[in-house]
Amino acid sequence: MLTERQLLILQVIIDDFIQSAQPVGSRAISKKDTITYSSATIRNEMADLEELGYLEKTHSSSGRVPSEKGYRFYVDYLMSPFDLSRTEQTFIQHAFTNHLVEFEKVVQQSARVLSDLTNYTSIILGPEVYETKLKQLQIIPLSTHSAVAILVTNTGHVEHRSFTIPVDIQPGDLEKMVNILNDKLYGVPIIYLHQKLNSEIAELLKAHTNEYDKAYQYLQSALFEEQPVKLYVGGKTNILMQPEFKDIEKVRNLYSMIEEEVEIAQLLRNDTEDIKVTIGRENEVNAMKDCSLITASYSLGEEQMGTIALIGPTRMEYSKVISLLNVLSSNMTQTFHSWYQNEQNGHN
Repeated sequence: MLTERQLLILQVIIDDFIQSAQPVGSRAISKKDTITYSSATIRNEMADLEELGYLEKTHSSSGRVPSEKGYRFYVDYLMSPFDLSRTEQTFIQHAFTNHLVEFEKVVQQSARVLSDLTNYTSIILGPEVYETKLKQLQIIPLSTHSAVAILVTNTGHVEHRSFTIPVDIQPGDLEKMVNILNDKLYGVPIIYLHQKLNSEIAELLKAHTNEYDKAYQYLQSALFEEQPVKLYVGGKTNILMQPEFKDIEKVRNLYSMIEEEVEIAQLLRNDTEDIKVTIGRENEVNAMKDCSLITASYSLGEEQMGTIALIGPTRMEYSKVISLLNVLSSNMTQTFHSWYQNEQNGHN
């Protein structure tokens, strides 16, 4: 249990180091307006904080720097809320008032805004098939209890999915289901298939199939699995401006990881609605051991569409980044909700 004095000194050290990237000494802390302790007292407390694992001592200076444990404690308990400036708020609002009508352009703009406002590298994980529309669906029985589903899109992409047909679903019901889906889902963007299935198609299945519940569950699992993803990167070279990344090998490893879409997608995926902060070796990928990763999700209705992320040094401006991600994820969610409502109204 840290004392009030230790908490204050730890917060001051981390706040100072985030801004300066220089080890913090007791004399510098004693000059702060919020500090009333002597340099000797501060040195003793810093030594205790180092022994407890919250601070580390560098070889080149008598000052201290935060450890990963120190950053984690700071994020969880000490960090002060950050108020975005009027300029930053205007910059974000402007990005969403340009009447962009394509998903990809909105996401690219969002990634650019985030990297420009932080000088970190932003990555947005989005459904690759947002603009892709379903053209045709076929279900071809292979045997009594197995079949293959063929999904054809307007871009020419063909996807095959093999599955087991539930015993209770009769061939006649299977044919009715395919006819309903082709009639109601033709030309519908892939990202909207879940919503369509949950609304009008659910009612049609209930009216025209004998085993509605099993047919519905079967369609959810067999046809509308998780969609492929695409990465949108902003400020990729920003990492070079951080003093922690003067080591070329360290930068090369990080860039190589970002190029691996499957690996980075797994790293970024945020299955909660909350902001998620992973620091240094909390990240499972070795290339991220000197970085912090902060993620937030954006949604369409109850469906999570993707993840917004910032990668930077462990000396990241956590409070500012969290505030920015909250605002940006909210704006993206509202934008896509408006699009979906317009799309729905256009079909009615």
